[in-house]
Amino acid sequence: MLAKLLFLFIAVPLIEIVLLIKMGDEIGFWPTIFIQVGTGIVGAGLAKLQGLLVWNKIALEMQAGRIPTQDMINGLLIFAAGVVLMTPGLLTDLAGFALLIPFTRNRFKGWLKRQFENKMGSGDDYIRTIH
Repeated sequence: MLAKLLFLFIAVPLIEIVLLIKMGDEIGFWPTIFIQVGTGIVGAGLAKLQGLLVWNKIALEMQAGRIPTQDMINGLLIFAAGVVLMTPGLLTDLAGFALLIPFTRNRFKGWLKRQFENKMGSGDDYIRTIH
């Protein structure tokens, strides 16, 4: 777990810096800045739009007396997308936009669900330790 966190907080920003420098060398400083600012603005707008759509779905589910678990997960992933889109970098922008697109977000939700199921197992081990 520590290795993954180190990679996330050290390697990813270093890779982002290298990519931004290379991009600046290829297309110039100002176009690189404009692209970064533009993706932040577009990403924030898309995150707001997607967030409002999910918020409305949650409200409808609650009014119908159902627990909107899937929509709450969507909301969390859209929030995460907004956060990474506000972070300068090409990889974080790609990840953020991928989380805003319902198709790729649903794929990521499926992957997350499998990860949780693998970590939790069937629950039998936990029940055995209680009794």
